[in-house]
Amino acid sequence: MLERGEMAPDFELPALIGGVKKRFHLAEHRGKRHLVLIFYPLNWEPVSTSQMISCQLEHQKFLSRGAEVVGISVDSIMNTTAWERDIGPFDYPLCSDFWPHGEVAEKYGVLQREGKTAGACGRAIFVVDKNGTVLFRKSYGVEEAPKLDEILEVLRGI
Repeated sequence: MLERGEMAPDFELPALIGGVKKRFHLAEHRGKRHLVLIFYPLNWEPVSTSQMISCQLEHQKFLSRGAEVVGISVDSIMNTTAWERDIGPFDYPLCSDFWPHGEVAEKYGVLQREGKTAGACGRAIFVVDKNGTVLFRKSYGVEEAPKLDEILEVLRGI
């Protein structure tokens, strides 16, 4: 898993942004806002659903602290589109790390290699500053929903 102080690896992935299929390129956001990269195992999984809905409910708090949320899973963009239509809409990007499978999750050190979630992202959050440096990183159990207040507190201190 990436360490604090390291440069966040650049990536470009298909994404739903405001319900529209686009591309999300990390480098295009440098110098603009801090990014909260939220890796979650799978769409349709109950904890992921709850987690991403919570991010939407708190989205304005993230924006007011100069940060944008970015969700990332290994599910396909088609699957993500159906999921977002079912539980959304979301005002932040949902990225698909489907092909090459888990390449971005691998770069960040969160691709699961064994167990019932092998091949999926581990549940993890990275706060990346405007310059692309990892300021915070934490992994969570598959059944553990991250406490967004902790992330908002980190952003408050930047």
